[in-house]
Amino acid sequence: MKTIFLQILLLLFIGNILNAQPVKPATSGYAPINGLKMYYETYGEGSPIVLLHGSFMNIQANFGEIIPALSKTHKVIALELQGHGRTADISRPLSFPALAGDVAALLAYLKVDSAAVLGYSLGATIALELTLQHPKLVTRLVFISSAYNSDGWIQPVRDAFAMMSTDMISQSPLKGMYNQLAPDTAHWKIFVTNMLNFNKTPFDLGIDRIKKIKAPLLIIKGDNDGIDYAHIASLYAACGGNVFADMAGLPKSQLAVLPGASHVGVMMQTERLINIIVPFVQ
Repeated sequence: MKTIFLQILLLLFIGNILNAQPVKPATSGYAPINGLKMYYETYGEGSPIVLLHGSFMNIQANFGEIIPALSKTHKVIALELQGHGRTADISRPLSFPALAGDVAALLAYLKVDSAAVLGYSLGATIALELTLQHPKLVTRLVFISSAYNSDGWIQPVRDAFAMMSTDMISQSPLKGMYNQLAPDTAHWKIFVTNMLNFNKTPFDLGIDRIKKIKAPLLIIKGDNDGIDYAHIASLYAACGGNVFADMAGLPKSQLAVLPGASHVGVMMQTERLINIIVPFVQ
């Protein structure tokens, strides 16, 4: 029954994201960094905001709905992580420090000294690690539906991670999406196996490290997105939240819980997201 549920979840996810209308980038290309040929796109003009997608996703699949709105006021820089979309995989273990280092290297390649960074799910944890590694690079961080350690996911989510298999993912629309963009479609099973192992590996970015972050943090979660509320509360408090603002003043960081939103559904609430994100990153 759980296996069927996960397959249905994947179908709903892909069905929703493929409804997004394609957006034409102003520029696109491949950056030779850290052994990768990392694919990236840019949109619009203004102060830069970097978009980091979730597991198995690509630029259009994850952000096609919000790029048009964000690019009205910002230069949007979207990229595809190691093995995702048009960025070919390499024989390097997946880790949050390595993936965050790739983002930093891309921004150096593009001569971007600082930027707001928005990440969703896997991309949010990478964005947080990027902020820890390069505090002067990240001016503001938007952290959507993710965790700073693996215990932040509630138990049913961890159980789902544990039972996911390469065959299950291969029977979902994710494979068709991969085949449309990947430089080497024969690499699919290796990529999926590596990603599943990465997703199952315990991690902890460290709450004491997070307390040292100076950049304002906007946490966005769905009310039922699989992230534990106590975990998010600890993250928010570490970044200056959970105060009596009538006396202490409002903290620089913010927390938004979207009602009626699952992990997948958070990114479907486009208008709400834009209304929350744009004022924060201005």
